[in-house]
Amino acid sequence: MLIGLAYGRQCRVVVLDSCDIVQEVTSKHGTKPTASAALGRSLSAGLLLASSLKCEEKYTIRLSGNGPIQEIVVDATAKGTVRGYVSHPQVHLSPKPNGKLDVSGAIGTQGLLTVVKHTENDLNFTGQTPFISGEIAEDFTHYLVTSEQIPSAMGLGVLVHPDESILEAGGFLVQALPGVQESTLETLEKHLPHVPTMTQLLKDDHDLLSLAQKITGDAHFEPLESRHVRFQCTCSLKRTEETLMLLGQKELELMIAEQHGADVHCNFCNAHYTFNETDLKKLIQELNRHLA
Repeated sequence: MLIGLAYGRQCRVVVLDSCDIVQEVTSKHGTKPTASAALGRSLSAGLLLASSLKCEEKYTIRLSGNGPIQEIVVDATAKGTVRGYVSHPQVHLSPKPNGKLDVSGAIGTQGLLTVVKHTENDLNFTGQTPFISGEIAEDFTHYLVTSEQIPSAMGLGVLVHPDESILEAGGFLVQALPGVQESTLETLEKHLPHVPTMTQLLKDDHDLLSLAQKITGDAHFEPLESRHVRFQCTCSLKRTEETLMLLGQKELELMIAEQHGADVHCNFCNAHYTFNETDLKKLIQELNRHLA
């Protein structure tokens, strides 16, 4: 990810190549091409939004639509980590007449984009806007303009190979900074519609500085920071044990009696944590020690 300024330092510009991340996440979930494109765009959008966060802050993003995918959930942090999943990973629709994957048909053209900001002070701020098109980039642009009142433009793209691997994935975000001149906003409105799609930009060039210059045109892009981004899930055996202990002794004893154990699945990375009767009894003993 590359972050910088353009248009006389009146706009913040972020450019992202997320191909490796999207490949890793879609492989974990076994998504079909249309679901891969929808999830990949959402992962990229999350990283772009989170690029402005501080230290321990993060975003939880939920796209809930009337299409067969139903819901996409993404967590993205200020540290450049992201994870996500789609409710129905096997969704695949016929391409649109222009040959592009039908992402809006999969997620739906009617729905809600919900963005929860988790701050360093353990405070949560929630913004929510309706879908504009279901194409995801337009929906995030609408969210930023409407909910956060920041003139913005986002571009997202995922190119899926016929063998279902990810060929290209990434995105860009252009945001006006406080004090932006009206003439600069007018220039953006005229220029950005003519910028090639993100997948086309990535097919031609993977150098992020070159991509940023192509996106901003003659606006003299000034790079400020290069940031490593990666997939990371926060689940672990210890966290899962702690979650089970929160259920309390009665619930754990019920699991032993009825299920003879427990199987916990992480939606974000598809990891499974299996506990037999002995494991659950040890958790009860640990719980009692804490309560003693």
